[in-house]
Amino acid sequence: MSSILTPASFLVSALFRREVLDLHAYHVPDSSGCIKLDAMENPYPLPQTLRVEIADAVASAAINRYPDPRAARLREKIRAVTGLRDGMDVMLGNGSDELIQLLAMAVNKPGAALLSVEPSFVMYKMIATFTGMRYVGVPLAADYSLDLPSTLAAIEREQPALVFLAYPNNPTGNLFAADAVMRVIEAAPGLVVVDEAYHAFARDSFLPHLARYPNLLVMRTFSKLGMAGLRLGFLAGSTVWLEQLEKLRLPYNVGVLPQLVAEKLLDHHEVLLQQAEQIKRDRTGLHQQLSEISAVRVYPSEANFLLFSVDDATAVFNGLKQRGVLIKNLNGGHPMLKDCLRVTVGTPDQNNKFIDALKEIITQSARG
Repeated sequence: MSSILTPASFLVSALFRREVLDLHAYHVPDSSGCIKLDAMENPYPLPQTLRVEIADAVASAAINRYPDPRAARLREKIRAVTGLRDGMDVMLGNGSDELIQLLAMAVNKPGAALLSVEPSFVMYKMIATFTGMRYVGVPLAADYSLDLPSTLAAIEREQPALVFLAYPNNPTGNLFAADAVMRVIEAAPGLVVVDEAYHAFARDSFLPHLARYPNLLVMRTFSKLGMAGLRLGFLAGSTVWLEQLEKLRLPYNVGVLPQLVAEKLLDHHEVLLQQAEQIKRDRTGLHQQLSEISAVRVYPSEANFLLFSVDDATAVFNGLKQRGVLIKNLNGGHPMLKDCLRVTVGTPDQNNKFIDALKEIITQSARG
């Protein structure tokens, strides 16, 4: 907010909630002219034949009409590719963020708490603030694993209406122990949402457990699988939950073109899965390259990014950007992320350029 007091600024101060005034907007840096390795996007373009097929479908799309409000065809395709069982359904969102906000709105009775672990996806805390919920953050263990005793104690003490666990976790990349997540679900008095934004790159999922736990929902996004530009997420779980949540979903929240293109892509789901397998192979290679740099500590990952730490991380981040490589600077974002950076797995050529730039920066720093 400007330091110059105007009539408008007086009104803003008077009308807006203090917690909103104290927030900082989610920052998306300018990536012009850079190799973009900061946002966990799929670096591989679609095959040309599929692009032509999508273009033909888009050319005849009825964009003069409102979209199917329930996105029935798309939801059925999602049910098919995920193998959802009877009694389970999906609800679509404009990205996962909309679904997180909708869930918070649904359970936000006076004094209700939203609980998550830290560090994790920043939108859990931000959306708790947006909706006026009480936020409870439980620190992870030093190795970024789930601190189960502390988490269970916080659940017992705070009685959260809503728990979010990212699986794998962002920004650390690790997959929490499945039995620890199950203990959290069993202990929670309210809803537990397992956020599987990076499911395509991980070895485990909680979708098969939906019928086992009545308070479990699984959230996914197609953004990391190559549809970031469509802004499409979905929540999977019992129809008992989703029928109530549908009352809060804004009409026509997923447009004609996102529905159409996503349907077409899911008709060719194997193409996206093949790209995900390639990214996993690229991740292995990039992890090996980082581990061979003595000044770098790289962490294990089951996502499409790698967390690593290096001395004077902000200087390294700036040096990479000056060399045309944009990654994510996490230093200062949370005490457990001191001197940490996060790099999205790119193509082999992009990864090599990132490694070359990183080595050059570290070598120059060592020379003083």
